[in-house]
Amino acid sequence: MKVTVFGIGYVGLVQAAVLAEVGHDVMCIDVDEAKVENLKQGLIPIYEPGLTPLVKKNFEEGRLHFSTNPEEGVNHGVMQFIAVGTPPDEDGSADLKYVVAVAQTIARYMTSHKVVIDKSTVPVGTADRVRKVMAEALNERGVDLNFDVVSNPEFLKEGAAVADCMRPERIIVGTDNDDVVDLLRELYEPFNRNHDRMIMMDIRSAELTKYAANCMLATKISFMNEIANLAERLGADVEKVRQGIGSDSRIGYSFIYPGCGYGGSCFPKDVQALIRTAEHIGYVPRLLKAVEDVNDDQKMKLPEFIQRHFGDDLKGKTFALWGLSFKPNTDDMREASSRVLMDELWKRGAIVQAYDPEAMDEAQRIYGHRADLRLMGTKEAALQGADALVICTEWQSFKAPDFDIIKNALNEAVIFDGRNLYDPERLRKRGFTYYGIGRGASLNIA
Repeated sequence: MKVTVFGIGYVGLVQAAVLAEVGHDVMCIDVDEAKVENLKQGLIPIYEPGLTPLVKKNFEEGRLHFSTNPEEGVNHGVMQFIAVGTPPDEDGSADLKYVVAVAQTIARYMTSHKVVIDKSTVPVGTADRVRKVMAEALNERGVDLNFDVVSNPEFLKEGAAVADCMRPERIIVGTDNDDVVDLLRELYEPFNRNHDRMIMMDIRSAELTKYAANCMLATKISFMNEIANLAERLGADVEKVRQGIGSDSRIGYSFIYPGCGYGGSCFPKDVQALIRTAEHIGYVPRLLKAVEDVNDDQKMKLPEFIQRHFGDDLKGKTFALWGLSFKPNTDDMREASSRVLMDELWKRGAIVQAYDPEAMDEAQRIYGHRADLRLMGTKEAALQGADALVICTEWQSFKAPDFDIIKNALNEAVIFDGRNLYDPERLRKRGFTYYGIGRGASLNIA
């Protein structure tokens, strides 16, 4: 099938590359000329395991194309994916200006039937808005052409997006036209062969499903962080609590790891957007507000621990920071806990020596050159001369370090662990002062 994808960001590029990999002819359209030219040269704008070779292979074999010409994209395929960003507006609601712009573009250039597929994360009712915008644009042209609007939300995990796209757990399709179902089944047939993963529903239910999924996962994280805060004050160890409740099949182990708060491009934005949607229809989403509040507070845990240990004035102090990305296997620093931590340290006069396996360039882009941020080439280099080690991201390479090297490099054997990577008792025996999240039973900080 011939497919067009508008928006070569995280979702659009992964989806396009995977569709091309199974044999579809995919045209990617983006307004960013530099990004398009870089992609043609094999330069991928994001770090995602497995994505670079997939893009290069399918571009070289002629199934994946990149262009800034929207008319070329509209004329390319019947299936028109909208995969542009929906950043939070000033009030936290999803900003749909890019989605609307693509819808207008499709209507401006289309000369035959099109199936417009909302892949972006969009509020309930967006398909209705897209349909209205396109109808108005076609009316202005004085043409009468049929089109369909479908909701087909993505469920990709950063760091595992290619695998999630190749082997989806479910394929949600929201449509009000049964004739479109056959086209979507043909499109996704290569991913749907072992058993039927497609779940058909009305459009508004599909739109809400995406938000409900992300908000449920965010709720599990914030709930566990609440329990961690209780454990710290009650002298319990939240890691043992986690194992105890995770063994219940109704709860499970996924997304119940306490830590220094969730971040990224999805959870914070989607929780906010669903709160605003609820408020818009006169409903007070108390649980969602609590999820957001707990997460905001949790991002202050590490600064609070540091203040408790070193006091308010951190002038002359240097902190080794392991982990800048909001999670492992990505270079994404959007809403990352590391950013809150660094801001708090800088306010108190501290210097940060940071290392991350993939997010160093992103940190450089965000912060530029500043005297109180040193981006180090290795995790060991970040330790040299620092007064303490702080961990914000649970990269694999951080999980089993040489603690003798850490102890010898630091001015003081102190670790602030925002992801509970280490055993508190074992570190205490090795002479470390260890601050974890909710590890009250093993700490002298309860």
